[in-house]
Amino acid sequence: MPTTDPHILAHLEWLGFVRPTGLVVSAPALVSAGAILPRADSEGQHLLRSCLSEDDDGCPIIADLRQFVRTVLGWRLTPRFYAGVEGAPIPAELTVPLPDYGETLAPDLAVRDPAPDAAPWQVLVLSVPPGVAFDRPWRGAGRLDWSPHSRLERLLRQTGTPAGLLCNGHALRLISAPRGESSGWLDFRVAEMALTAGRPIVAALRLLLSEQRLLSLPRNQRLPALLAASRAYQNTVSERLAEQVLAALYALLRGVQAADAEANGALLRDVLREDPNAVYHGLLTVMLRLIVVLYAEERELLPADAVWTQHYGLASLYEQLRADAAQYPDTMHQRYGAWARLLALFRLIHDGAPELGLPRRAGVLFDPDRFPFLEGRPAGSARQRSQRIVAPRIPDGAVYEVLEKLLVLDGERISYRALDVEQIGAVYETMMGFRLELARGHGVAIRAEQRGGAPVTIDLDALLAQPPAQREAWLRQQTDRAIPAGVSRAVAAARTLADLHAALRPIVDVGATPDIVPPGALVLQPSAERRRSGTHYTPRALTAPIVATALEPVLAGLRAAAGGPPRPAQILALKVCDPAMGSGAFVVEACRQLAEALIEAWRVYGERPPLAAGEDEVIVARRLVAQRCLYGVDKNPMAVDVAKVALWLATLAKDQPLTFLDHALRHGDSLVGLTQTQIERFQWQEGEAQAGLETAELRRRLARVAALREQIRHAGPEVAEPALRALWREAEAELEAVRMAGDLVVLAFFGGRTPKEREQRRRQAAAALFDEEKLQAERLAREAARHAELPLVPFHWEIEFPEVFQRERPGF
Repeated sequence: MPTTDPHILAHLEWLGFVRPTGLVVSAPALVSAGAILPRADSEGQHLLRSCLSEDDDGCPIIADLRQFVRTVLGWRLTPRFYAGVEGAPIPAELTVPLPDYGETLAPDLAVRDPAPDAAPWQVLVLSVPPGVAFDRPWRGAGRLDWSPHSRLERLLRQTGTPAGLLCNGHALRLISAPRGESSGWLDFRVAEMALTAGRPIVAALRLLLSEQRLLSLPRNQRLPALLAASRAYQNTVSERLAEQVLAALYALLRGVQAADAEANGALLRDVLREDPNAVYHGLLTVMLRLIVVLYAEERELLPADAVWTQHYGLASLYEQLRADAAQYPDTMHQRYGAWARLLALFRLIHDGAPELGLPRRAGVLFDPDRFPFLEGRPAGSARQRSQRIVAPRIPDGAVYEVLEKLLVLDGERISYRALDVEQIGAVYETMMGFRLELARGHGVAIRAEQRGGAPVTIDLDALLAQPPAQREAWLRQQTDRAIPAGVSRAVAAARTLADLHAALRPIVDVGATPDIVPPGALVLQPSAERRRSGTHYTPRALTAPIVATALEPVLAGLRAAAGGPPRPAQILALKVCDPAMGSGAFVVEACRQLAEALIEAWRVYGERPPLAAGEDEVIVARRLVAQRCLYGVDKNPMAVDVAKVALWLATLAKDQPLTFLDHALRHGDSLVGLTQTQIERFQWQEGEAQAGLETAELRRRLARVAALREQIRHAGPEVAEPALRALWREAEAELEAVRMAGDLVVLAFFGGRTPKEREQRRRQAAAALFDEEKLQAERLAREAARHAELPLVPFHWEIEFPEVFQRERPGF
């Protein structure tokens, strides 16, 4: 149901006007704290106009910031509560000396916090000359060419001040940059505030920054409390969004199954026979594609013209489906077309469309050949650009349900601009840890007991066959959860499937199974580990200090060696790895922090590469770091996909393809593998070497792999993604025989119960290397082990990352 709280709606209105970047304040948090917008605040706009002048182009500007804060915000600028005024200069604690640049960062004004036990300062104010852009490099008195935003954000983080106010005459920017979290900001543009329609924006500015808000109201209603409450609310939003996203995955599964039934089983027949989990992996990929598009749309990284918005945009597709659902609610599952539009969108993003201003993104995520069944094509088929595609008949109702789960929470649109990359990754981590099965009998999904857990689909026919006294124990065993007493009694008394369904209703996950699932239907079952542990969000407040602590001694060593800040080449030579990366939270944070160090090195040594028009220095630095410095491994192949998406979102550029990451973020068990020497000796222990791959041939292959990977890592932006992928395929082809040998040794070890049996299996595997028929049997055994319920996917570090282990000081 849409929200009916008029106070929340009033905040949503002005927030829609200013279009926040990241998170500053949230409407529900403001209302909960009693910050109600005075929509009839005509006085504020009158006071604003009295402070405005005109620039040379006739545009209104704030020429005197101090007059503005006195007149519009009511700041009296007394020495007791303000610094940077007569009798109260800016204290040293609010300055950041930068001797390498011959400059010291300092605010022009600062507002104290009157609470004795609070942080001493609430707001730092920085003013720059009119016409100086907030986000472009600007040189002040010294050699520092940081943007005004970067200067103020550095001040906020270094001093621990909750908020900053930046002014360039044409706009005011309110910045929130808490330590260890992503920054967010709101731009209050003077020209818009001066219009009659801009009255709510002026009212909001005064609501947040008036002297009464900062100095007079109770502590829990002051600006720092509002910012903190908004962050806390956003964390709650991400947790609840995770629940909805899992329900969206089930809705997509139902839609695909409906399309398969429409095609008399032809859509999924081949893929279910070859690898049922490929269907699950494909559905997860669709969900990841949707989140990347939503994130990119809100960050204005996709075209915004009328043609794109009307015919391809994801947000506009949702609005059209919502209008259809309101007008034709009974026929949404007999209407088709939305899925074909999604397929067109995915192809456009992968291939690019110069006529629409859309660059080729490429990348494995949007590759239409990765899961051909999504396009209604046979498994293993390759698309032909001129080929007419008959899209699977996935109902519009299913697509609408998926988009609504992704876009609406409690009747309000979710802002992906305000979500951290880590939060998005954690949301999608809730969809991992499942396997696809065919329901043996009639089934329903039972809700997990703990938050973040996964529903388990049970067989109602099997439950009904149990003696009444044993049904509760059967349920507990199947679901790993306690059964409420009332449910247990009703289940024991049930005589029919309908009785059972009604009895279980209080603990049924209706998002997963709104109705009874028929026998033979596709169901998602969580693994035992997923049922027990659930999922856990790793906030940036945790990853940031851990990563900083891990990197500091490394950067300190580089500083000592360089006699100053590390040089850019030294930073890009670092190798950082998360051996169990999950959704990539630590990898993303390492990307951010190394990129900050790289930007500082560029500025000190004047070695920043030339930037194209409109290119963001931060994004360029992150892309270089992601390409050359970052590595990750996870034993869940879908976690690798999610981590790639997280890093893509952190490095997404408007006019560049997705960063190529296949060589660095890898699937495998980081605790199981062999060294290069062990592979050469075809042994897991010291002792007599067994003839395996010829050593000279093995080393030739690894040298070629290292050379190919080096080309990938140092490829410039002019190297297209298909060329990088061709290099990667060649590297993988060279490595396969070496990897195969290592895997056979590991399989022999785990395939035997005693040392003698293991040694016998090892010798058989060694003989198979020279017998193609026996080798094929070993390949099949290897594949079976990789796809078992407890998969065995060895990861041989030294051969997988040769540039890390074949250097003078090997390792991460």
